[in-house]
Amino acid sequence: MSHPVRWGILGTGKIARQFADALRRLPDAELLAIGSRAQESARRFADEFGVARPYGDYLQLVSDPKVEAVYVATPHSCHAENTRLALDAGKAVLCEKPFTINAAEAREVVALARARKLFLMEAMWTRCFPLMTKLRDLLASDAIGEVRQLTADFGFRAEYTEESRLFGPRLGGGALLDVGVYPVSLASMLFGPPTRIVSAANLGRTGVDEEAAMILTHGRGQLAVLHTAIRLDTAQEAIVTGTGGRLRIHSPWWRPGAMTLSRESKTDERFEFPLEGNGYEFEAREVTECLRAGKLESPLMPLDETLSIMKTLDALRAQWGLKYPME
Repeated sequence: MSHPVRWGILGTGKIARQFADALRRLPDAELLAIGSRAQESARRFADEFGVARPYGDYLQLVSDPKVEAVYVATPHSCHAENTRLALDAGKAVLCEKPFTINAAEAREVVALARARKLFLMEAMWTRCFPLMTKLRDLLASDAIGEVRQLTADFGFRAEYTEESRLFGPRLGGGALLDVGVYPVSLASMLFGPPTRIVSAANLGRTGVDEEAAMILTHGRGQLAVLHTAIRLDTAQEAIVTGTGGRLRIHSPWWRPGAMTLSRESKTDERFEFPLEGNGYEFEAREVTECLRAGKLESPLMPLDETLSIMKTLDALRAQWGLKYPME
């Protein structure tokens, strides 16, 4: 593949707009098509971003023979259906997190991609940032010794409205699937799947989790202490602690731009990675590199790990008695 990757986006919401803006910054990407459930919405999006092909139907977009990769930016509850639609049409797919509503849906989607030998990736954009590459390199070089603990949070205050996706059970609302997946995914990247999960959540008037605290124990006894919320502004920091020091990813750690390495008897070292774009260009570039290398999944966000993370999210919700209407 020598030409720019031709993208189509399903959805016209906030994240779709951010991804579209990022694609404009990449010389090896072209946003060719936008898909919405309403033609007028697709046309407005197309006019704003200079998209040649606006579709008022998702099937029309994935059926476009010129579209090579599809970014699924629809509500959580639609991820599995929309990803299957694109895979059935033979497209590579980058699906926004959470990958699906639950692990059962995730297994079906992954199985379809593997059966059709098509590229598929969960859009956990944080993993693709340059700072995260530096973090992995430092840990691999034993910069802080044996890594034993992670503390991380992601919470923000949203005002309650009945129409909000965040509070709607039918749309997979709640803190865990919206932003709690970030610290859970970071713990997975560092330590692998948890062997024990202890957690508590406050469920709001609609029955979804509005705040939660989680302690995950991992294979060699490592601990991850995590918090998430959609009714509280939290510090949004992550601290990775080892036997020889610690790495603090400064707020907002999930869109990482700065990190401090602290070790006993040594001067702190600060690493900064200023952003020129909005950050979504990194995951788009990762997809491009994978496609050009003939890969069917990304080594930064392997599908088996995505499945493992979905199992962890399921286990957490089971502890809280949180089940969505479509399950």
